[in-house]
Amino acid sequence: MQELEIERKNLLTKKEYDLLVKELGLAEVTPVTQVNHYFETPDFQLKAHGAALRIREKNKTFTLTLKQPQGDALLETHATLTHQEATHLIENQGQLKKPIIDALESLGVDLTQLTFGGTLKTHRLEIKQDHVLLVLDESHYLTYIDYELEIEGPTVAITEERLENLLSHFSISKKPTPNKIARFYAALEEKNAHA
Repeated sequence: MQELEIERKNLLTKKEYDLLVKELGLAEVTPVTQVNHYFETPDFQLKAHGAALRIREKNKTFTLTLKQPQGDALLETHATLTHQEATHLIENQGQLKKPIIDALESLGVDLTQLTFGGTLKTHRLEIKQDHVLLVLDESHYLTYIDYELEIEGPTVAITEERLENLLSHFSISKKPTPNKIARFYAALEEKNAHA
């Protein structure tokens, strides 16, 4: 299965995150926890294509997803996994599913080099307003915790406008926001550089 995802993000401080949780009426909402298990090659072939490969574990389901840029959006290719299939991939002993293999091969990624890189756990709060999904994430990885506002919408213009309006309304500065896998691997590289 494939889908096009139009999203815009902004990293938040803990204070900004807490403000949005309160002001958007999400303080009493129980976050959904999802766990992302990331894969990459030692020479970062996926990163070179702006792509990312992960298994998302959420509500006892496992979905293998390849994200790759397509214009102003992300093309996501999904494949459902069993718990056993996911475990085998995380242990670097599993087999990828055909739609993922085809997409990776079209990028020229050496499948034999793919390896499990690590795990990021996110506690997610969501609210849908006028066909736009507003997401507040608290993510834990390695020794880091970060906070993020994400807006998913039907068009780039609507998505960007909603993000700008929220940031302006709550006096939150716009910050460069790499995606979660990029933040994870940057933290891993920093950790390895100091090891």
